[in-house]
Amino acid sequence: MANPLSAADIFPVVETADGRLRGMMAGGIAKFLGIRYGAPTSGANRFMPPQPVEKWSGVRNALQYSDSAPQVPGDRRHDYADLIMFENQPAGPGEDNLALNLWSPMISATAKKPVIVVLHGGGFYGGSGNGIGMDGEAMARFSDSVVISVTHRLGALGYLHLAEFGGERFASSGTVGMQDIVAALEWVRNNVAAFGGDPSRVLVYGQSGGGAKTSTLMAMPSGKGLFHRAGVMSGSALRMMPEEMANANAARLLKALDIAKGDIAALQAVPWTTLLETQATLEAAARAKGEAPSSFAPVVDGTVLPRHPFAPDAPEVSRDVPMIVSTALDERSYRMVDFDMTEEGLLEFARERAGDRAKEVVDLYRDESPEEKAFLLAARMDSDIWFRKGAFAQTELKAKQGGAPVWSYLWTWPSPAYGGRFGAVHGIDVAPSLHSVRGALNGPSAESVAMADRIAGSWAAFAATGDPNNEYLPDWPAYDSARRSTMILSQDPHVVSDPRAEFREIWQQIGASRKTAG
Repeated sequence: MANPLSAADIFPVVETADGRLRGMMAGGIAKFLGIRYGAPTSGANRFMPPQPVEKWSGVRNALQYSDSAPQVPGDRRHDYADLIMFENQPAGPGEDNLALNLWSPMISATAKKPVIVVLHGGGFYGGSGNGIGMDGEAMARFSDSVVISVTHRLGALGYLHLAEFGGERFASSGTVGMQDIVAALEWVRNNVAAFGGDPSRVLVYGQSGGGAKTSTLMAMPSGKGLFHRAGVMSGSALRMMPEEMANANAARLLKALDIAKGDIAALQAVPWTTLLETQATLEAAARAKGEAPSSFAPVVDGTVLPRHPFAPDAPEVSRDVPMIVSTALDERSYRMVDFDMTEEGLLEFARERAGDRAKEVVDLYRDESPEEKAFLLAARMDSDIWFRKGAFAQTELKAKQGGAPVWSYLWTWPSPAYGGRFGAVHGIDVAPSLHSVRGALNGPSAESVAMADRIAGSWAAFAATGDPNNEYLPDWPAYDSARRSTMILSQDPHVVSDPRAEFREIWQQIGASRKTAG
């Protein structure tokens, strides 16, 4: 007769630096949800650096998610929203959101498994480590690693720069959302060994906004030594917000709230619902005028973030951190709605971006993909102009630095969801990077599982060794400025030297000529 399960078999308890936590076993993986790495950020803690967790006695449950950071809810009327599974878990928004979720294949202080910390997408305004797409159970099992997702402050609550309005105490308020991530990594350093992780092998990566956060983290002195590999998927951020722009955004918000300069106590007392509503109203008003909406993002404050992440060069503080930088072929299709675009519509689309060289541009894209829908060629144009321009610059700067190596990949396999109309869309590689075939990969199939094996295998190897080469891919050389070796992630994975060079060059020429004309 089999031995009955004990409470420890179902609800493991781990001793942390702050107190004991009770998790739950799920298919051989221990999961601990809503682990606080910082105190609630309401009241006097609002706009302040993350404050320590109050230690506790006894055993505290880590069985459900924390608050998600306050944000405008996503809109599921667009098919893309379901494709990327961006909605949060059932816990609602609130200011007790400095928390992380952890999945481990082995609760043992001697296990020393690699640690994978994933930062969610959504720019600096949305998303959550509690999101359905951030579930780390499958990846912990596949990679034999401890997997962690992080929730932190967003929008004005995370990046409202109050140095000019609140004095020295609030000099770093424009970076507190990034300071939250550093605090989470400090928690990892101090506690992950008890959960089976190795604090000397920590990978931090993210897609879109998660990639922008990783880019920013690379330039933060406070992050040095807390992570040892970094990944940027479709989110290469070269520059962050200058103080002048941040001050203007703060002035606009305070005026809308009718709060006088220096009255920080009043600002800290405003309900977060009012703060979020005001932020959203200002953004909507700007869009209605045809203006770029004011936004909140990490501020180059000279201290916490002393410089732009990757401008004019790669940051010296992370010289010894190897990187992976990537894009997907049709990133921008998620922003577009004209699925039935005609050839004339494609030419007009190109004309708005390339002027009198529009036909030359269309011919270049059409020659590459004679049978492709016009809609996807348009999306590919904008993907080359925006996403790949930043990714190329970041990869080049990292390679030229001469420190730790950098690898590059281009995901070209199109999502089968919605009849494939979105192509290799922005976010297609998020779920499979955590070895999940839900969402963009449209469920399990031989092809989707193979893609998940390839990309999750790369992140697993990178976390373990600092090199993404693995059994699921051919040899993947590090990137250098001479060869520009790039892994093409498709059903036929292979390495290409300087892919899409002719597209990059024509857009560089067009951009240079417009600057000269201007």
